Amino acid sequence: MAFKALLVEKEGDTFTRSIVERHTDDLPEGDVLIQVQYSSLNYKDALSATGNPGVTRKFPHTPGIDAAGTVVESTDSSFQSGDQVVVIGFDLGMNTPGGFGQQIRVPAGWVVPLPAGMSLEQSMILGTAGFTAALCVHKLEAVGMSPDSGPVLVTGATGGVGSVAVMLLGKLGYDVTAVTGKAEQHDFLKKIGATDIISREAARDGADKPLLAETWGGVVDTVGGDILVNGVKGLRYGCSLAACGLVDSPAISATVLPFILRHVNLLGVDSVQLPLADKKVIWNKLADAWQLPELDTLKQPLSLDTVSEAIDQILEGRMVGRGLLIHD
Repeated sequence: MAFKALLVEKEGDTFTRSIVERHTDDLPEGDVLIQVQYSSLNYKDALSATGNPGVTRKFPHTPGIDAAGTVVESTDSSFQSGDQVVVIGFDLGMNTPGGFGQQIRVPAGWVVPLPAGMSLEQSMILGTAGFTAALCVHKLEAVGMSPDSGPVLVTGATGGVGSVAVMLLGKLGYDVTAVTGKAEQHDFLKKIGATDIISREAARDGADKPLLAETWGGVVDTVGGDILVNGVKGLRYGCSLAACGLVDSPAISATVLPFILRHVNLLGVDSVQLPLADKKVIWNKLADAWQLPELDTLKQPLSLDTVSEAIDQILEGRMVGRGLLIHD
């Protein structure tokens, strides 16, 4: 069966992208063949599409770490033809052909049934970024964060993880302070749930100090570097920061003082290798108690014809909200 896909090819140190026709037989072995109806654009997809060796080493390659669609066939009895399913994480879109193709074939252990109360489109407006945002909030609340803890800082707030985090925290009754370098997006951030907004420069201020004023009841950090460290230094006693990104820097320079004087926690968050049972818990929360009716506010519709341009935008920090790839 023929289908269309975005293919990234490597020649020397040059990477090119084109839309090609592929065949089901080109896909790797796996338990479940899925007709992909939606995918989404994440920062990791952009890294894959530009040859970052920490993400993708085998070319030619089809990126897309997210996919939602309908089962075509399955050798695993857990899934039947016609089932609606979601796949995020594991090796999808890294070295396994991903959701920027109209078909994928993957192990059954990567596949989650679409939860009741959620559409395929909604699952991919969320995608890995939105799922990661929810996982951050879930982990912070598991160690005691509540609206009474104090304001929650969200860094990289106009990006995929950040924008969903702002929206979800606002829905749950938190006072949200959003960090952004995009002054023109302040109205957007207020609309989706931010109660206050500060600049990246303000979030970096005091990087040379061992401690900052106790301000935050929690932090969702998507950027790393000095902003992450300042987030830790500004936590209130006993509160926590969830770290899930590195777009600013993967390196941090900190002292132990916030940890031993303020009893704070630095929580790592990974959505890639998270066990399937844990993924189902988060998806079910997003389909039920954490359902976000205003998700369309974040949606930036894309097609195979426009996704390459959007890849450049996300690498340049110009993408706002969630890029939704809609397959014909």
